[in-house]
This record gives sequence, structure tokens and C-alpha cells, in this order.
Amino acid sequence: MNSPEIVSALVNVFSLMIPEIVLGGAACILFLGATFRADRQLWASVALVALAGAGLALWLSPQEAPSRAAIYAGALVNDSLAIFIKVLALLGGALLVLLSWKDVPERTAAEYYACLLIIIAGLGLVGAANELVTLFLSLELISIPTYVLLYLPRQDNASQEAALKYFLLSIFSSALLLFGFSYLYGLGGTTNLPALMETLSQAGRDGLPGITQVALVMIVAGLAFKITAVPFHFYAPDVYQGTSTAAAALLAFVPKVAGFVALIRVLGYVWAGHAGSGLAFGIQGPMLLYILAAVSMTLGNILALLQDNVKRILAYSGVANAGYMLIGLAVAPDLRGDGMPGGVDAVLFYLVAYGAMTTGAFAVLAYLQNPGQTVETVDDLAGLSRNQPGLAALMAWFLFSLIGIPLTAGFAGKLLLFYGALAATPPLEHPWLFRILATVGVLNAAVAAWYYLRIIAVMYLRDPIRPLARPRSWPGLACVWFCALVTLAFGVVPNPLAQFTLKATSAKAPASLTTPGADAGKVPGKRV
Repeated sequence: MNSPEIVSALVNVFSLMIPEIVLGGAACILFLGATFRADRQLWASVALVALAGAGLALWLSPQEAPSRAAIYAGALVNDSLAIFIKVLALLGGALLVLLSWKDVPERTAAEYYACLLIIIAGLGLVGAANELVTLFLSLELISIPTYVLLYLPRQDNASQEAALKYFLLSIFSSALLLFGFSYLYGLGGTTNLPALMETLSQAGRDGLPGITQVALVMIVAGLAFKITAVPFHFYAPDVYQGTSTAAAALLAFVPKVAGFVALIRVLGYVWAGHAGSGLAFGIQGPMLLYILAAVSMTLGNILALLQDNVKRILAYSGVANAGYMLIGLAVAPDLRGDGMPGGVDAVLFYLVAYGAMTTGAFAVLAYLQNPGQTVETVDDLAGLSRNQPGLAALMAWFLFSLIGIPLTAGFAGKLLLFYGALAATPPLEHPWLFRILATVGVLNAAVAAWYYLRIIAVMYLRDPIRPLARPRSWPGLACVWFCALVTLAFGVVPNPLAQFTLKATSAKAPASLTTPGADAGKVPGKRV
């Protein structure tokens, strides 16, 4: 690489973040507009227009494979994983705007949607981050507006407690993550992720130093908070219950996507421009994820059995689903590829499925709520099928998908994850290792069916404690229906629709990367 190529790569980084610039500019307009007018309908419409504008900017941006200079010198990279996450972020952001249309107070609507746009921009930057500093700042761009967003919709004691819990634990996890990143920089002498992965992979042939495992534990611990994996899950039930339904839906989706994408990048599963092995930290990385997967899905499902609050049930469901997705990362290095996707591909597919079915369930709760009517406990849904049969059927459809009933996106996602565990070939001395993990996953899916079916039974077999008013909110209903269609489509015809998600990790390295470590140490300003 010569100097002009490096300078060009550093300058062109701004062209890779045009969608995020659009969202940031719209957020500034919303913050300014909040000082002049309190109008929920207006500012929600502006947020949707901003998301559409960012989507148009992404569509018009050049979709070309990153050059060698861009990979080893750029702070952002425009590979297939980055594009996939940006599209998912924009679609998810639009759904969250629709979901919160009538859930946000008039006087704080502009600030709420401004924070939401910044969070979506942060998620897009996480997907494109190509070095440690950019990745950390992108994650903070998600976390910091979230503190404000949790406080805005409701300002009662429960909401303030939820915001404070999330704030304190989030900054603790950020400290762990930053500490782990500092160790990585000390080990590799660079903040560039592809160069770091190559350095660690080459050093691993002679044995990684012990400090590498310390860095691994700290990084996984910091990101486990965002994906709500055990033992960093304990904030989720209290925060979900204390905050508004719209904010709980955001917490269930956006941080989880960001956390898994960061794990995929940092642990070396996908290098910029080409697929990695996930063994940059040695075999200890997959084994740590193996343990987290087994414990998270087991403890999450067991604790969900004890809950009566639907938000708390969905919080523990998120813990269990994080465990299912960790299966894909744990087995990815041992998959040999037999024609069926697994590993990282399955995780990305399941992120879409989980986002649709969980956001849909929260959207139903938000749609049913009115100023004088809260819908949070299981008993609040009693007899829903009698006065609102269509909405009860949609809620049941989301719960069936979370169980993993055939013809739903949840079934297709679990099938890919569990099949990947069965198809993996661990070291010969432990041929049964991943079969046990797949068995634990199947048993946990069966346990989870109990508390999901309990909600369905209450909706269809119990008399209503109090009649639920028939709400009239087309944005909320549009969110419910869109999530239901995605859940159905990815369950009925998963193969054609999954191709977009599976392309996110299937891109081959460009020709200039056939000898990836050759010039990694010659990027000025990146190595010492």
C-alpha cells in the first residue's frame, strides 16, 4: 500500500457514513424543534422521513468490495455485514417509531425520536466499525441516548429506577469492554480489527500469552451485558418492567443486535471483506461462548416460568434467546460446511426472526394500552380473543414463533442453530461436545413452550377481568402486521428470504488479501 491509497481510504470514510449523517442531522432538527412545538404526530413523521432518507442514501451509495487500503487503514468498512446491519437498523428503527406512536407523551416526543435516530445511527456504525476505537464509540452512541430515552416516556419512580439501573450497569460494562480493548491494543500494537485478528492468529501458532484470555473475558463480559447473557442479564427484567413498552421493545432488539455484531467482529468470525474462523483467541473463545450459551438459555427459561408480568417474561425470553444465538458462535469454528447454513449465518438469520417476533409481541402490548388502561400482566390479556380476536391471533402467532412452531421464523432460526451444533465437528477427543449443546437447546425450547402457551391459554380460555377498550392507532397496528408478515414469510419460505442475511458472511476476500498479513504492520498511525 502506498500513501495516496491510505489517504484516500481515510478521506472516503465519510462517504461510508452518509446514512448515519442523515440520521444525525435529522436528530439535531428534532432537538431544535422541541423548543418550538410539542406535537407527537409531527415529530414521529419527521423521524420516519429521516429513516427513509437514510435508506435512500444507503441505496444510492456505491456497493463495491473494500480495497486493501480501506480494510487496513479505514475506521469504517462497507462490507456485506455492514450493509446487512444498516438495512436491519433502518427497518427496525421504522418499526420502533410506529410502535411508539401513541406511547410517547406530546411534550417529550421530539427528544424521544431524536434519541431514537441517534441510536439507529449508532447501530449502523457498529455494523461498519473496522477498528476498536470506532467500535467503542459506536456502542456508546447507542448507550448514551438510551439513558435519556428510558427516562422520557414516563417519569414515575419505576421509570427513574429503570433508567438509573441501566445507566449504572451500562457504564460498568463499558469499562470492562474498554479495558479489554486496551489489552488487545497492547497485544497487537494496532486498533485495526483485521490486523489484530491476523496478529493474534499468527501468534496463536506458538501459543497466545495469558493476557489474551484476560482480554477475551473482559470483552465478552462487556458485550454480554448488551445481549443479556447470564450472568449479566439481571438488570433486564426490572428495566423492562419499569420503563415504557416502546422503550422495552427497543432494549430487547437494538442492544442485542449491536452486541452480537460486535462479538462477530472482535472475536474474528468475520474480518473486513472475508470470513474468519473465530479462533483468533484460540479454542478458549468458543468454549467460553459454549458455557454462556448453555447457562443463558437454561436460566432464562427457568426464571421466565416464575413470572406473571408479560414484560418480565419477554425479558427472560430475551436471555434464553441470547443463549440460542450464542450456540451459533460457539460452533462456528468447527463447521465444515455441508450445504446448510449454520454458525454466524444462523445467528444473523435468527437476529431478524427474533427482532420480528419480539418487537411484534411488544407492539401488541403497546397497541392495547391507553392512558387509563395498562396491559402488562398475563391477567390483563385474559379473554382478549373474545373482544379482539384478530389481535389475539397475532399475539399467539408471535408466541408460537418464540416457541419454535413449524412455519414460523422462530422455528427456521432454531433449526439452523441446532442443526449447526449437530453438524459441527469438534476435536476427536470430544465428538459429543456440540451434540450435548444441541440437546440442551431443544430441551430449553420445550421448557419455554410452557410459559408462552400459558399466555395463549389465558387469552383464549379465560374470561376477561375487565374489558379492554378497542384502540385506534394505525401506526401501531401497521407495526404489528409488518412483524407478523416477516415472522410468517421467514418461516414459510426461509431459504429464498434468508439469502440476504446469509450473504453477510459469505463474501470472499478480494485478490489483494490473498496474503493478508503482508503489509499489516505498514499502516501509518495504526501500529506501533
